[in-house]
Amino acid sequence: MSFTGKYELQSQENFEPFMKALGLPDEQIQKGKDIKSISEIVQDGKKFKVTVTTGTKVLHNEFTIGEECEMEMLTGEKVKAIVQMEGNNKLVANLKGLKSVTELNGDTITNTLTLGDLTYKRISKRI
Repeated sequence: MSFTGKYELQSQENFEPFMKALGLPDEQIQKGKDIKSISEIVQDGKKFKVTVTTGTKVLHNEFTIGEECEMEMLTGEKVKAIVQMEGNNKLVANLKGLKSVTELNGDTITNTLTLGDLTYKRISKRI
């Protein structure tokens, strides 16, 4: 199953408490909560390029399944991570205590971020 495509955010759960826990300033949280972000994924075998555009903020990460890479977090901090694939439709990464699971089902991508006992869920549809 290929992840390649553009996806628009449809809904999100726990955005504000999760961003607060990450340490984002309130002003940035208020600005970001109502913006429909667009995720663009290009998959070439085990190589991925992911670009998430939220308003004026663009987050760009590239990685190869199973290899250590540097990834930019929502806070702008760069961390080392290894992304693994489970089955043929799930990407799992651990970024400095933050677990990210991205699952593709048909035209829907569900991204679940977990930090301690706090979970933030984003659902995006292919456009």
